[in-house]
Amino acid sequence: MSNSNPSLVYSFASSSSLELPVSVKINTLEGLHEPLRHSTLLRQPELRYRGSNQSPHSELYVTAQLWADSKPLTVAVQTPYKVFKHARRWDEWLTLPIDYSTIPLSAQLAITVWDLSPVGSDEWSSHAIPFGGTTIPLYDRDNTLQKGRQRCRLHLDRVADGLSETTTPYQLRQDRRTRANSHGGVITHRYEQDSEMGRLEALVKKHEMNEIPENKWLDHLVFRQIEKLQRSSFKQARNFQSPDSDEKDKGGEKDLFYLYIEFPRFDHPVVFTDHEYPAPPIAGVGSGSLPSHKPPVEVSVGPGIDSGDAGDPAIGRMVRIYDPEVGTRDNPPESKHRRLVRSHRTGLLDRDLRPNAKIRDELNMIMSYGPTQELNAEEKDLVWKFRHHLTRDKRALTKFVKSVSWTDANESKQAVQILPRWTEIDVDDALELLGSTFDNPAVRAYAVDRLRKSDDEDLLVYLLQLVQALKFEPLAQPTEDGSEPQDSSLASFLVSRAANNFVLGNYLHWYLMVECDDRSPEQEQEHRRLFAKVEYEFMTQLMKHPQGQATRKILLRQGELVAVLSKLSKDIRNSREDRIRKVETLKKFLADPKNDMVQIDPPLPLPLDPTVSVVGCYPEDSSVFKSSLLPLYINFKTSDGRQYPILFKTGDDLRQDQLVIQIITLMDRLLQKENLDLKLSPYRILATATVAGAVQFVPSMTLSNVVTRHRSILAYLRANNPDDRAPLGVRPLAMDTYVKSCAGYCVITYILGVGDRHLDNLLLAPTGHFFHADFGYILGRDPKPFAPLMKLPREMVDGMGGAQHQYYQQFLQHCFTAYTTLRKSANLILNLFALMSEANIPDIRIEPDKAVLKIQERFHLELTEEEAIRHFDALIQDSVNAFMPVVIDRLHGLVQNWRA
Repeated sequence: MSNSNPSLVYSFASSSSLELPVSVKINTLEGLHEPLRHSTLLRQPELRYRGSNQSPHSELYVTAQLWADSKPLTVAVQTPYKVFKHARRWDEWLTLPIDYSTIPLSAQLAITVWDLSPVGSDEWSSHAIPFGGTTIPLYDRDNTLQKGRQRCRLHLDRVADGLSETTTPYQLRQDRRTRANSHGGVITHRYEQDSEMGRLEALVKKHEMNEIPENKWLDHLVFRQIEKLQRSSFKQARNFQSPDSDEKDKGGEKDLFYLYIEFPRFDHPVVFTDHEYPAPPIAGVGSGSLPSHKPPVEVSVGPGIDSGDAGDPAIGRMVRIYDPEVGTRDNPPESKHRRLVRSHRTGLLDRDLRPNAKIRDELNMIMSYGPTQELNAEEKDLVWKFRHHLTRDKRALTKFVKSVSWTDANESKQAVQILPRWTEIDVDDALELLGSTFDNPAVRAYAVDRLRKSDDEDLLVYLLQLVQALKFEPLAQPTEDGSEPQDSSLASFLVSRAANNFVLGNYLHWYLMVECDDRSPEQEQEHRRLFAKVEYEFMTQLMKHPQGQATRKILLRQGELVAVLSKLSKDIRNSREDRIRKVETLKKFLADPKNDMVQIDPPLPLPLDPTVSVVGCYPEDSSVFKSSLLPLYINFKTSDGRQYPILFKTGDDLRQDQLVIQIITLMDRLLQKENLDLKLSPYRILATATVAGAVQFVPSMTLSNVVTRHRSILAYLRANNPDDRAPLGVRPLAMDTYVKSCAGYCVITYILGVGDRHLDNLLLAPTGHFFHADFGYILGRDPKPFAPLMKLPREMVDGMGGAQHQYYQQFLQHCFTAYTTLRKSANLILNLFALMSEANIPDIRIEPDKAVLKIQERFHLELTEEEAIRHFDALIQDSVNAFMPVVIDRLHGLVQNWRA
């Protein structure tokens, strides 16, 4: 385009300089529908209500969306609704929110014509039903921007997909034009007419662009011939009958529709141009000039993306940019400095080194770092130099492992030799060594050896994270003799312990099954294979134990129970009956002896709580809740005569709620170790699949219902726990439970950043137990604006007698004690969230590298204990006096009442 001679006239324009929005004009829709057969209407009665089946000029509207490489580039824009009288003609320009200068060469326009139906369809929930779709590229084969009128073949009853290998092309492909003549030459003749129509319309476009000289009488003949061909084509499309079937998709091309559109015209052809990257500044760089220490980058293309490239079919159209840092692991000056400082010739002298007072203070400062703190080069050298002295400090092992250069063979060998001499580390440090940043097998094996000393009850608390830690185990390489590679030490440890403890094995089995069921793009295929292999090893290990066959049969029966409940939940949720009929269906199903639910023999341990065995259920007590997912309420009968109600629902991923409940259970154990029982009593949650799970039902009432029915929380507590001689007229045990549980959940939900708190997910049991439900937002996320860091509405404070009562002062003391206690175990909690960094948890998946930092920010580890108490006191005061949460709660209540 550019030329050094300014006197030359440009013959084309560059797309990068075209700063105009992409636009397209929707002109007309031409074609005739074949009348619907009676057999078709009998099979699909909803077709009679579609506008296009009632009138040949029914109201339609058109949407257009820009796509590239099988991904949408813009939102869809649409034509206004118009009433047609004699023809479907819009003559409307649509402007898309993107410029020509920014679209790629692969950009194409997905245009869909939408029909209307008052009854909708099974596939489309709204009243808009696709009439047909077409996909047209913006650039032709010569990389020139298309212009002028275009005739686009419409694929009926389909939405334009916009994929690179589109199934809705605007022109028929060559293979379909030349298919065998199977019906007396009619098909061949129609395609010949199609080809002639395309040739004539191309000439018309040239005529409109003044590329063909005007000749009035000859132009008139050509236009009449075009109209004649159009009528003939549509007439044959209507009269043609398939010899094979009366179905539309088997009868060739019965209903032939074309959408006529128009692109803007420019004075010169617009050629696609892209940004050109300059040559690498390093001379002599070519393919393979630098030795690569890393495996080649794996490039995976999405469905429908055109990856055809003669040079590399796996990559396709990709711009390769040279990066001089690729293939290098270390900075050469830093590596030389490290070798000089850590000279292995002085390794024997390091054994007798002792730090002086100044260095001891520096080492103590390093030892106080949290798990997210990175060490600089000087700190790493200092830890390495005094490594023998630090073996007596259990806090120093994780810092030492971070200080080792594991790519140095001699240094790595020395580090592995010193590990057995280290004093026994805590569990939180062992969990840190199983994270994604530690891939040395010896280090991970050392951490697993430390976990072997934990009892099954402690191991059960960390089991969810240990299953996720399997993703960070180094992949086993095949041995030289061709034998099977050994399993990771963590997998073998989990399988061995789970095979010896039924409760541990129950939860390991279901955690693994959910990971195997996760087929989302975030779950890599190799991880699914890994979890499936561990599950297979677990089942194999069970068969080696005396009770293994019985345990395996129990797990299979649990799977059958979950499958039955999942199908029942889906059927009830998808049925169009009202809620009363849904409840009757549920009760009838549970009461039917053929379904083995009213009586379960032999007793079956519940997957949700394997310490409880159920022998049946109470069909008359079952129900269907009113929420959007319609969870099933089923009251099970336990082997000891008690009742165990659960909620089972499908369509919702419960893994995030499961994680929060597990962390609350852990925090409750940490507090009780310090003799602080805050009556948390967290209920149980178990995800049985990625979109299904069970929740323990705790009889309780939401605070909104408490305030509505009893006017205050205090009145509710008095009604359920009356005591005229006690302060506030409430039995002391119930009030103590209420005050402590409020304090515990205020601290824990603040640390976890639980959001979307309102009076409908704060619950209160008659015994005084207060607890939270619905953990759809954590780590500081909240759908409501101006949400407080802690949810402490004035209704909860009034339930303690007000801000001046002694119960409120006890509440504050419990909050301060709980917060300072949990701060001492911050490393353990942070390491548990670090192990979940690659779990498919919604709020962790958004920013997996910042999840741990968001929790650490709530602990405020940089503050002293006294400063932390003052900080938490200020949080409580801000939450009690906040005005916006009151407004939001009122609005939420109005919305809920309106929905009801």
